[in-house]
Amino acid sequence: MSRSWTLAAGAIAAGLALAAPAPVAAQARLNPVIDLLAAKKPVFGLYAPANRRGGRGAPPPPADSMKSPAQLAADAVAYKKLDYVFDGSMEGNFDAAYPTFTEFMKGLDAAGALTKGKAPRFTHPMFVKTPEIAPDVALAGTRIAKQLDEGVAGIVFVDVQSAKELEAGIAAMRPKSKGGTRPDAVGSAPSRWGMSEKEYREKADLWPLNPKGELVTFTIVESKEGLAKIREIAAVKGVGVLFPGAGTLRGVFTTTDASGARKFDEAAWEAAIQQVLAACKEFNVPCGYPAGAADIEMRMKQGFSVFVIGWGEPGFKAVDLGRAAAGR
Repeated sequence: MSRSWTLAAGAIAAGLALAAPAPVAAQARLNPVIDLLAAKKPVFGLYAPANRRGGRGAPPPPADSMKSPAQLAADAVAYKKLDYVFDGSMEGNFDAAYPTFTEFMKGLDAAGALTKGKAPRFTHPMFVKTPEIAPDVALAGTRIAKQLDEGVAGIVFVDVQSAKELEAGIAAMRPKSKGGTRPDAVGSAPSRWGMSEKEYREKADLWPLNPKGELVTFTIVESKEGLAKIREIAAVKGVGVLFPGAGTLRGVFTTTDASGARKFDEAAWEAAIQQVLAACKEFNVPCGYPAGAADIEMRMKQGFSVFVIGWGEPGFKAVDLGRAAAGR
């Protein structure tokens, strides 16, 4: 090596030694929904695509038009603008829907819903409804454990009516080492999260209770009983996002008069929605809403920030409107 090159190299090395170290970018989470919640940015989720059903006198769709769970999962992964996938199929009949759900989860895995590597990250994290926690807390815990074992990123509690009920659901998501009640088995979850079982056990805890946890809970209040206790529900440590169950509440505030005519009390329904939002604001909890293209911008202005939206072109339009309004 020439002397001039040696001197030049030495000067460069000295300059590098004196220079301030470059800032290290914050490590992105496995679960991108947590990144958005922590940054107080709007979050947009879509129902998982599903086969069209017959009903109300309509004939069932042709058999050759039905897609497999794997094909539906591939459709979900092909859509890139969502922040999470939402599945509500097990709310009504868990045992009947669970096998199809497991196939859908395999399909998400095969379609590339996780970016793998040293720092794995979901592109399409799955949030899934679980049936009511009460009255059988033990059965609810068993169901939640089975859903977690499939590698979901969030559990959605429906029709929560008290803080005690929510606390039982939160405990079912947490390992026993963290004071929870989740069994030790973890099923397929580690491989779905792109990590070892040891790593999974370290990360499979509830955010924000555990700042390093990668699981989130959504809590839906959709009854007058739940509304009466909305402040104590919102105050529970570990609640991730709180939702008014707007569709169910619409039925709660719809009555039948003596003539058999149905009457919808829109003012009371909207007041219930705003009651949940007020509790979210009071206790600094993100508030969610089942929005569509017609109301997503209005609900964002009110203060709702986490949205679950129907699959399909109207839903895609709602996502576009929401992302534009959020500057995302």
